[in-house]
Amino acid sequence: MTKSEEIIQEVKRGNANHYNPLSVVLSRADGVWVWDADGKKYMDMLACYSAVNLGHNNPKIRRAIERQLETGLLQCSNAFFNENQVFDSELADFCGFERVLVMNTGAEAVETFIKLARKWFVVGRGGAEQAAEIIVCENNFHGRTTTIVSFSSDESYRYGFGPHTQGFKIIPYGDLDALERAITSNTAAFLLEPIQGEGGVIIPPRGYLKKARELCHKNGVLFALDEIQTGFARTGKMFAWEHENARPDVLILGKSLGTALPISAVLASKEVMDAVYTPGTHGSTFANGPLPCAVGRAVLDFFRENPDLPDRVRDLGNWFMRKLRTIKSPYIQEVRGKGLFVGVELKPEAGGARRFAESLMNLEPVGILCKETHENVIRFVPPLIVTKEELEWAFENIKMVLETTK
Repeated sequence: MTKSEEIIQEVKRGNANHYNPLSVVLSRADGVWVWDADGKKYMDMLACYSAVNLGHNNPKIRRAIERQLETGLLQCSNAFFNENQVFDSELADFCGFERVLVMNTGAEAVETFIKLARKWFVVGRGGAEQAAEIIVCENNFHGRTTTIVSFSSDESYRYGFGPHTQGFKIIPYGDLDALERAITSNTAAFLLEPIQGEGGVIIPPRGYLKKARELCHKNGVLFALDEIQTGFARTGKMFAWEHENARPDVLILGKSLGTALPISAVLASKEVMDAVYTPGTHGSTFANGPLPCAVGRAVLDFFRENPDLPDRVRDLGNWFMRKLRTIKSPYIQEVRGKGLFVGVELKPEAGGARRFAESLMNLEPVGILCKETHENVIRFVPPLIVTKEELEWAFENIKMVLETTK
């Protein structure tokens, strides 16, 4: 039995069976490369679902962590201010918003938005208490809390977790007519992902985001974008809404914001945020902690120092998708994406994407780590610092696996 197999066996002894990871045990990492407990090397083509956008062991992020560790102040709660809490204002300025509410995880940020939308409906628009509705899209993924799974259209996320939270309408993704029909005097907000990542890297029709924003504003509805996966240059723009100049009223961020540590944020105008949140209306022990905020500040510095990174991601992503479309496999249905947010959809007769992800992992002497989503889609999401040469190497191996697997 290998060291990795021993570790997996021990993990399973005490671990809740709530996930189905690939059978690899990671032990160290650098850049776009990771190594398992037995020393085998892999290219990371998942980047922790976009949470490690700047690569593993990024020198700037590592220095920020080391400097904060040296102070001895790792947590202090929101009972006090801490020096790195200026991150809030820095993030607001960087994103072009007036107010920020920092949380720990993406799901927490979405929950924070739900509270914001509902209370703004009451205090900002004079709506009736308990009447607020939020419109969401089919095939969405915004997290795993009880409220969030209540408005999922995936029964595997919902089954057995009822009674489900009320106050949501689910409409088809990319359908403006459905959005217009769904809006009523009780509609508080429209929440969606600019690209559905977990849903299979689904891109809405061109112009959809901008027109949806206009429709929301016409009806006094908050237009909210969950950019937890797409934010910070992943799609070839700093934020995916920039592809259509569809600036949201509420922007939800996470993952890449902390690169190595959990930190998320909800951004909105001063008018909305200050009316909704006053002392005592929201809180979190770990949010705005000095360590994750130190990392968040370093992430913003990295992007300020590398203003051409979104354009580089766009060009690399376009090249990578062009190459993927040359693969001669009877199983490929479609290659789609924006920037380095890429999905390869397989036909049903391919037998699912999981077996292809496993074949890529098992390549010798160096494997590739990626993950299936929605059964038939292979998602490729490498760290944004990946080089053209590294992507060329990855493509040749992906091509070989997709063309030779029977």
